[in-house]
Amino acid sequence: MLEPADYISRLYFYKMLFKQFKNNWKENFTNISVANANFFIAVSGGIDSCVLLHLMHQFKVSIIILHCNFNLRGEESLRDEKFVAALAEKYNIPILIKDFDTENFAVENKISIQEAARNLRYNWFSEILISNNDEQEFLLTAHNADDNIETVLMNVFRGTGMKGLTGIPLWDKKNKIIRPLLFALRNDIVAYATENKLAWVEDSSNKKDNYTRNFFRHQIIPLVEQKFTNAKENVLHNISKWNDVATIYAHQLNQYKKTLLIKDKAEYKIPILLLKKSVAYKTVLWELVKEFGFTTNQLHDIVCLLDADNGNFVQSNEYRIFKNRKWLIIATLQTNVAQQILIEETDKNIVFEKGKLSFKSLAAKEVAITSNKSIALLNAKEMKYPLLLRKWKEGDYFYPLGMKKKKKLSRFFIDLKLSSTEKENVWVIEMNKKIVWIVNYRIDDRFKIEPNTKDVLKICLL
Repeated sequence: MLEPADYISRLYFYKMLFKQFKNNWKENFTNISVANANFFIAVSGGIDSCVLLHLMHQFKVSIIILHCNFNLRGEESLRDEKFVAALAEKYNIPILIKDFDTENFAVENKISIQEAARNLRYNWFSEILISNNDEQEFLLTAHNADDNIETVLMNVFRGTGMKGLTGIPLWDKKNKIIRPLLFALRNDIVAYATENKLAWVEDSSNKKDNYTRNFFRHQIIPLVEQKFTNAKENVLHNISKWNDVATIYAHQLNQYKKTLLIKDKAEYKIPILLLKKSVAYKTVLWELVKEFGFTTNQLHDIVCLLDADNGNFVQSNEYRIFKNRKWLIIATLQTNVAQQILIEETDKNIVFEKGKLSFKSLAAKEVAITSNKSIALLNAKEMKYPLLLRKWKEGDYFYPLGMKKKKKLSRFFIDLKLSSTEKENVWVIEMNKKIVWIVNYRIDDRFKIEPNTKDVLKICLL
């Protein structure tokens, strides 16, 4: 229980909340002309959004209320909608209300109810801002300091990186979202609402601990505060420091990206030797690859690629990262645009820039020898997967069929009198640093069918 002196001190702060709100606005949103801007305020009917609406209304600015009805709590959801509509009438402010079938959306997209509600909410907000196309229109949400603390703690236990420690952004300039209450603790917001006799509605789902945020709010944080009375203030102080550290981190990371992440048409290359010389190279590697859909659970396997054999790979939903000589290659799974494609033993067809390759295993007795250059007949016994389909490059050599001496591909192309354009469009299939087939031209003599060959790999360019 607060001592009288503490109570007077807190009460003084509560009365000063609007002043702090104004000072916070001036400090962080100096580029916004309040007199000329339009503000959409997301109002759920809860205490946070009601306080935010009350504070902004005192600014005498242009406001439109946005309310989402997710239809998840039956009559209670309808009650909230009517309450917010009454608020709009009280303040004489325009209101937009959107009904969502949240449960069906969650099922159709195979996501949680919480994630579904968040996606629906922010997609609608984005549509409104985009449709109006006004640089001086902004969305305000009522996230507070407690929300920020909870978010950071959840991120710590989820295992997020540096970005997760910076918490909720005060101003998301890209999406034009402002969170002007992020400085205020929930207790102060409650006191302000009580002091100003504001009405609000309680969301019954906020009492349920089956939601992760509520579990931290009702269970974890109160337990921590029993041991550390200033826990919240300390976390907020650390969030501020972590944001500064994240700025330095991002600057250094950009330098690494310029040096280590090399774009090559539709692909990216990472030089392994240079990467290993980097400070904390495993963390650097993670930052380089995470944007391609790889997860923290895959990081160990990706690090292992640095010392793995050629062709070893790790795959995300859209990309594959594999070892090729002194490089890690990040290649799209859309093989029609990829410049380097791994071929596994189970692959039957590969679509690529030049067309389509089909792969078929045959018994030697089933094979009819052909001079058709679009067909490669190879000794299956010599094949070790994965194979690599790629564009040829300077320095490549092979042993042309019928010859025992190696020849550079550049010399081979001169002998064939290929034009510059024709040479640019030549692809090869490689196995463990050895050219197996110059696609549509000639196979390597080391992989030809011998009299004792039993199994044949037939590759056709279609």
